[in-house]
Amino acid sequence: MSFATLLLYIVAVSAVMITPGPSMLLALNNGASHGMRIASYGFAGAVLSDLLLIAAVGCGLGALLQASEQLFSIVKWGGAAYLVYLAWMMWRAPTQALTASTQGGEASGRGTFLRSLVVGLSNPKGLLFFTAFLPQFIRQDQPVLTQYMILAVVTASVDCVMMFIYAYGGRHAMRTFSARVMGWINRSCAGMLAVLAIGLSLYRRSDMS
Repeated sequence: MSFATLLLYIVAVSAVMITPGPSMLLALNNGASHGMRIASYGFAGAVLSDLLLIAAVGCGLGALLQASEQLFSIVKWGGAAYLVYLAWMMWRAPTQALTASTQGGEASGRGTFLRSLVVGLSNPKGLLFFTAFLPQFIRQDQPVLTQYMILAVVTASVDCVMMFIYAYGGRHAMRTFSARVMGWINRSCAGMLAVLAIGLSLYRRSDMS
């Protein structure tokens, strides 16, 4: 894999990941509600989901999901239902001032990690996206496994940077704005997650063809 190809991949995947999808909205909410320490557990969960999805693509599971209507529907509706659940929890979540003494006090790092991991793995768009996207940057005349490993590390790194930006923005907003304003931000994130859930329920395998 040439440096030019790798650079092109970094630009392309950055453009895709900077858009406010479920993982980014979770990072924003975690940073605003619990601080950067708890948000970092979410980073780890999302990064692990990236690595697992890319490994699945390398093993051909992406093509299996694209070929099986039943498996695709199970993953799609399960992912949509989980996003609705998260949206409901965000909508009802209380807001409070973020201070050094309360930062992340009531949140579970393990729970944050698992939420981000499940969101990443339960979205079939992620697996189908990587299935259609990654092979375009793989050269068959070079070691394929090494190239997949490089792209996996790059993807995870870019995702982590983007989530940090979202989480830090949420943390800064929590310290700047009133609890009432943060309540509206919380509900805005919940609304966007609900919209994404609807979009996911309408998603078809042919959309990635």
